[in-house]
Amino acid sequence: MIKYEGYIRQQQEQVERFKKMEDIKIPPCISFDEIHGLSKEVKEKLTSIRPESIGQAARVSGITPAAVSILMIHLRKEGHI
Repeated sequence: MIKYEGYIRQQQEQVERFKKMEDIKIPPCISFDEIHGLSKEVKEKLTSIRPESIGQAARVSGITPAAVSILMIHLRKEGHI
């Protein structure tokens, strides 16, 4: 256990981050086309799939960590977080 303690701790921290991302809800009325910084492909995918949370958006194929960050910044700026 001591040998793998660092790896186990990293995994636990990652699980906690994912849980927090699941708690951040995306309003159903949001227009992804109005979010500056997202690529056209990302906007199309988010618009067609309409994820309910940041965690769901992060799991969509083709959605990069940078796109998730931009989405979180937009939600925070608009007062949704």
